[in-house]
Amino acid sequence: MTQYIEITPSAEEYLAELLEKQNVEGMAVRIFITQPGTKYAETCLAYCRPDEINPTDELQAMEKLRVYVDVTSIAYLEEAIIDFAKDRMGGQLTIKAPNAKMPKVNADSPIDERVNYLLYTEINPGLASHGGEVSLVEITDELVAILRFGGGCQGCSAVEMTLKDGVESTLLAKIPELKGVLDETDHSVTDNAYFK
Repeated sequence: MTQYIEITPSAEEYLAELLEKQNVEGMAVRIFITQPGTKYAETCLAYCRPDEINPTDELQAMEKLRVYVDVTSIAYLEEAIIDFAKDRMGGQLTIKAPNAKMPKVNADSPIDERVNYLLYTEINPGLASHGGEVSLVEITDELVAILRFGGGCQGCSAVEMTLKDGVESTLLAKIPELKGVLDETDHSVTDNAYFK
C-alpha cells in the first residue's frame, strides 16, 4: 500500500466516524493543496463522493477509510501528517504539511527548484525581519539566477550588500553549478525601502 500522507490511528478513527455520519455509500476523503509551491499554499481535506473522484487521484487505502490524494499535490505532501488530539471539547484535527509551500528538493532536482527552495527556507526568513523578500525570475542559459527583490528590499541602500554577501554566497555555496546571481529589481523606487 502506497502511503502518500501519514494519518495517525486517532485521525483515521475520527475521519471514519465523520464519513459514517454522511450516510453516503462509498464516501471517502480527498486531500489536495491549493496553490502548491507558493506562500499562499493551503492543505485541504474534503469529503469525496464516489462521483467526485478525480481519475488522476492516487488512492491511499486504509483500514477504516479510503483517501484520494491529488496527484499534483503529492510532491508537496512529503512529511505531511494528519493527527487528531482528543480534548474536553471533543478534539481537534490538525494537518501539518511542511513542504506545501515548497517541495523538498535533492541534488537531482532541477536547478530552479533548488534555488527556490533555498530562497524560501533559508534566505527569505532572514529578509522578512526587514519586510523584504526575494524571488527567482529565471535561470538563464548561462546558469545565472535572475532574482527580484520586493517589500523592504526594493530600493534599499543595503540591497547590494545583501545580494552579494547573503543571497549570492548562499546560493553559490549550495548549488555549485550556478555561475552567478543578478538582481532584476529597479532600486530607484524607494517607497517601501528599509534603509533609504
